[in-house]
Amino acid sequence: MPITSRAAIVREVPGEFELADVLVDEPRQNEIRVRMVAAGMCHSDYHMMTGDSVAGHLPMVCGHEGTGIVESVGPNTPGWEVGEAVVFTWIPSCGKCRWCTSGMTNLCDRGRYLLAGHRFDDEDSYRFALPDGTPVGQMCQVGSFSEHTLVSVDSAIKLPAGADLEKVWLLGCGVGTGWGSAVYAAETQPGDVVIVMGVGGVGINAVQGAHHAGAVAVIAVDPVEFKRESALRLGATHAFATMDEAADFARSITNGQGADRSIVTIGVVRGSHVAEAVSAIRKGGVAVVTGIAPDDETGIPISPLELTRYQKRIQGTIYGHANPQADVPRQLQMYDAGQLKLDELITRMYPLEDINQGYRDMIEGRNIRGGILF
Repeated sequence: MPITSRAAIVREVPGEFELADVLVDEPRQNEIRVRMVAAGMCHSDYHMMTGDSVAGHLPMVCGHEGTGIVESVGPNTPGWEVGEAVVFTWIPSCGKCRWCTSGMTNLCDRGRYLLAGHRFDDEDSYRFALPDGTPVGQMCQVGSFSEHTLVSVDSAIKLPAGADLEKVWLLGCGVGTGWGSAVYAAETQPGDVVIVMGVGGVGINAVQGAHHAGAVAVIAVDPVEFKRESALRLGATHAFATMDEAADFARSITNGQGADRSIVTIGVVRGSHVAEAVSAIRKGGVAVVTGIAPDDETGIPISPLELTRYQKRIQGTIYGHANPQADVPRQLQMYDAGQLKLDELITRMYPLEDINQGYRDMIEGRNIRGGILF
């Protein structure tokens, strides 16, 4: 039978999150129902509130980052047990499509349903509903802003016994996206000069990734002093308030050439931000675009001749080119070994009823990463 769960939903855009009781279905085959422990408050969820990202269905339970305990398992679902701890991956991995079989699970064909709200195998199947029967969508097929959620096993990664579920929810999105943007998408090499544009919950992990990859200079850019100071504690060698300052500094230490890599991880990306990132890199350099732009944003004001003459590259990335099923266990080992910082990323945890305050704190620059503790 369905169970009742308290959740934060978006009914209309623009708007705020609204707390509501929702009904969560019983798991079907290859599904698990999870009691949430913690959820991350990512800027991508805020995009759903503002309408910068367009929901395929409203109302919708947002949240795509989180940890929890399996409380029930669907029939004929081998390999899963009640009581196991999981972290969610916001792009499911079917394991069968062209991208999954090529090792690019971040591009799994099921990604087309991230904002649809319904199940990937049935456009009429919504696994949440309001008490009056109104279907409720799940962001990224996860919906972690709910005391209980129901996901495909393709959206869950098992965690070892003893994993700190109040911390490792970060591995589901912010760490993989940011760290992978520097290590995988930008292909940072030892000795590189790297600019990270925006050091919130994703950018701070791009800083960590560039540091781990051996960059000789990791230049953090953010107008918020608190974030610049945090970046300097987590691997940045220098920090500036503007891209002009960062680009000038990069040129000053590279004989006028510019940074080897620039990574755009700001909350709301405009074409002008990408242009700044391209301008800041050297000949043959790479500008990685990780942050989300509004749905209607088009155009990047750069010179095509600059791309050709200086052989520069603009590289888009989703999930930081990560392969979560392999990367999450690896990053958990790094955390346990003290090589990857997680505790220091979490500025504050909120109860579910304070979710709107948490997002105000994010937008006003008071948090590196905020989360919900259930």
